[in-house]
Amino acid sequence: MFITRKELIRVPLVSSTGEQVYELIGSSPQHGGATRHSLAYVVIPPGSSSTHHFHSVGEETYYILKGQGKLLVNEQVRIVSPGDAILISPTDSHQIFTEGDAVLEFVVLSAPPWTPKDSIPIEKE
Repeated sequence: MFITRKELIRVPLVSSTGEQVYELIGSSPQHGGATRHSLAYVVIPPGSSSTHHFHSVGEETYYILKGQGKLLVNEQVRIVSPGDAILISPTDSHQIFTEGDAVLEFVVLSAPPWTPKDSIPIEKE
């Protein structure tokens, strides 16, 4: 068994766009050594976003906890809010932005466990 919490992660992964990712459960020993999924808590400050990217292998589910977001998946735009669960399939290009003045917070479940090499950035044209 492995138990952790967001507050125990001293240094989150911070993207160039302002997104903060707290990896809670993952494949590394310090994150529990999960073999079939990973779990992250994501915080995006007002006026910020995730990077525009896709995963070649990973399937993700977002569950929105706080704030509102604008989610772009394969050029389709949806407004998301607390209680929404979103499935993002492998190879779907995606990016999420905050909407309004509130911080956007959500959890991300990824199967198989997320690794940096499976986040492929999409360059702006």
